[in-house]
Amino acid sequence: MPEVPPPAGRSGRPDATGQGLMDQFGRVATDMRLSLTDKCNLRCTYCMPEDGLDWLKKDKVLTAPEIVRLVGLGVDRLGVRELRLTGGEPLVRADLVQIIAALRRNHPALPISLTTNGVGLAKKAQALADAGLTRLNVSMDTLNHDAFLQLTRRPFLDQVLAGIEAAAAAGLRPIKVNAVLLRGVNDGHGAELLAWCLERGYELRFIEQMPLDADHGWTREGMITAAQIRELLSDAFVLTPDPRSRDGAPAERFEVRRHGSPDLLGTVGIIASVTEPFCADCRRTRITAEGKVMSCLFSRTEVDLLPLLRAGSAQSDDDAVAARWQDAMWAKPKAHGMGHPGLGDVDFVQPDRSMSAIGG
Repeated sequence: MPEVPPPAGRSGRPDATGQGLMDQFGRVATDMRLSLTDKCNLRCTYCMPEDGLDWLKKDKVLTAPEIVRLVGLGVDRLGVRELRLTGGEPLVRADLVQIIAALRRNHPALPISLTTNGVGLAKKAQALADAGLTRLNVSMDTLNHDAFLQLTRRPFLDQVLAGIEAAAAAGLRPIKVNAVLLRGVNDGHGAELLAWCLERGYELRFIEQMPLDADHGWTREGMITAAQIRELLSDAFVLTPDPRSRDGAPAERFEVRRHGSPDLLGTVGIIASVTEPFCADCRRTRITAEGKVMSCLFSRTEVDLLPLLRAGSAQSDDDAVAARWQDAMWAKPKAHGMGHPGLGDVDFVQPDRSMSAIGG
């Protein structure tokens, strides 16, 4: 993927002292998504090829001190107000608990969440909670073992279920379950999964399949849209818009009730990045496992912070890292080019990286 060089004259960005991670359209990123690794122990068809990817070499991946330093710059200087640790699969990183503990010591009030596939979570949930993790997002697309195997190419559904149960017992709430529906595979499983989550107090989020698969097999015609997800759920449930403000969240929430009953069962969210995009209110900044800023999940350009991070630890180096991070976000595009009036799919080119290599 093309890398953006250090912008000359900060690409026209005005003095941003006190303005944090602002872009030229007035959006300010306060939600930091930081990938800890590109490695994963599943091979989900909408993300990775069956044989996996060429993993980053260890010396190319952010170290624990570099992660702590970056988060510190984000929180203390650039207005970051919440942090999500992602992968790949972050549980495969051996020093995950130590990283979270260090972040919690430095930032006692910072919300820290983790996106995981849940494999191995049962063994680590309590340690993660003790270290200071706030909450979890667990990816689980179905409760059906055969469909799970078809989707992930691994027979690990029972491990994921045990991990979610262990996380709940450890007090890691709210637990959000992320699900992608694929046509002909698990598109008939949405209502069952929603009922299962509602019964246990978990917050289900359906996510439109995005063009971030390593095999580049995504098509608009093949994906299940947000409108179709709502229709698939309508036989079993009545969905009404949640009156609470969305407040920049990627998921549009709906209150859930049974037909003929006024009783509120809970909520469900739908993240419609493709067909109902929310770029105008995007508040996210992403850093990959090798320290590159991606101003948008679908970006084809990156800004590398790693050389500056490894140049030294003096105050001037922190200033340079922070400034370059701001430059990267200042150049954030107005929209990703899918589903926007005047910015149709003709303007969209799928990134070279898959979701695993980016970090959600």
